[in-house]
Amino acid sequence: MQVIFASRDPEGAQLRRLAVRRVRFAMRRLVWLVPRVRGRLSDVNGPRGGIDKLCQVALMTNNSDSVVVTSIARDWRSALRSVLTRATRALLHSWQRACNQQRSRPPALTLHI
Repeated sequence: MQVIFASRDPEGAQLRRLAVRRVRFAMRRLVWLVPRVRGRLSDVNGPRGGIDKLCQVALMTNNSDSVVVTSIARDWRSALRSVLTRATRALLHSWQRACNQQRSRPPALTLHI
C-alpha cells in the first residue's frame, strides 16, 4: 500500500511518520482493497489556536472509486484517530454496498435459437 501524507504546517510535517504508521495499522486488513492512500494535515486558522487541526484522508480503491473523509479536532492526534476510524467504517460500508448490489442483480437472459 502506498501512503502519501502532506502538510504545509511544520508541526503537521513532524507527525508525518506517525500518520503513515497509523494509516498502515488501521488499513492492515483492507490492504487488498486500498492500494493508495493520500492524506493531508493542515491548520485551518494558523497559530491562533482553537479547534482547527484538519486531517483529510482519501482512500483510492481497486475499482477506481475513492472514499474521502475529513476530521477537525483540537489536536493532530485526535483528528488523525477520528479520520481513520471514520474512513475504515466508510470504506467497509462502500464495499458491502457494492457486494450487495452485485448479488441483487437478476441473471441475464439468453436466447438460444
